[in-house]
Amino acid sequence: MQKENIQGLRQYLLEPRNIVVTNHVNPDGDAMGSALAMQMLLSKQGHSASVIVPNDYPHFLKWLPSKKDVIVFENEKDKSESLIHTSDLVIVLDYNALHRSGPMQSTLEVFTGKFLMIDHHQQPGEFAEWIISDTTKCSTAQMVYEFAEQFGLLSFMDTAIAENLYTGIVTDTGSFRFSSTTATTHKITAHLLELGVKPDSVYNNIFDANSVSRFKLLGCMLENMKVFQSKHSVILYLSEEDQAKHNFRKGDSEGFVNYGLSIEGITFAVFIREEKGFCKISLRSKGDLDVNQISRQNFNGGGHKNAAGGLVEKPLVEVIKIAESVIGVL
Repeated sequence: MQKENIQGLRQYLLEPRNIVVTNHVNPDGDAMGSALAMQMLLSKQGHSASVIVPNDYPHFLKWLPSKKDVIVFENEKDKSESLIHTSDLVIVLDYNALHRSGPMQSTLEVFTGKFLMIDHHQQPGEFAEWIISDTTKCSTAQMVYEFAEQFGLLSFMDTAIAENLYTGIVTDTGSFRFSSTTATTHKITAHLLELGVKPDSVYNNIFDANSVSRFKLLGCMLENMKVFQSKHSVILYLSEEDQAKHNFRKGDSEGFVNYGLSIEGITFAVFIREEKGFCKISLRSKGDLDVNQISRQNFNGGGHKNAAGGLVEKPLVEVIKIAESVIGVL
């Protein structure tokens, strides 16, 4: 963001504002951690800030500080729409195109106030008054920390805010193993630890809360696996029947796509999950293969060069064929 725009935003936030903080459909750890942290920081600055998420989020994130303040748009549409339409500012976190807000899209499209976007995905839209976009950042949570630093909000940081930001960083960096993790990332997390974050507690809450059903679901997905060794690719999938059989809960398939990429010699993994006539797609790659472009061209989605997602309104069998055709031309 240019200096004059930064100054304009700084001046804008000097007065108390009604603010709604949003994130993308099917919010993950980074989306939830960054949104809750931002809401808490703004509230401490004197703003009236609410978090509205498009739909419910995974059970393993329900422990996050300030979770009681989360409004789920799908469950409380009237309340959500009223808050959005009467707000001065809507902050869009961890996504950069309004269609990624799912059921909130039409409401946000007619919003007449100002937008602030903070995001690290490729090809941001131009609907926001202020855009903070940087694809080199490991997570939106890191960007929220840097926003707080730049706007003089670090003094408001406490253990609860730090836990939210740490959750966003640790989940979007794959526990600090992805190439987007930098020295700056570690410096920021060091400060979060100084503020009272206990890494073992956060890790246990996120990664060690598995049910027996989830592991059986994982086994089912691995049984469904289709390997294309000559193309260094793999397709993983779960039908609605698979999920019903193993008592699927929201978030149970989080991270499943990474199992495909962990196979020796595999550089491209596709995970497809069928849900109510749609298929949710997760894509991962290694090296120079750009799954952001693959997702935009084939799966109505987008994301990062090596990690992207999409949503297709077609039966599972047809989406598998699309994935196979993508692999066929690699």
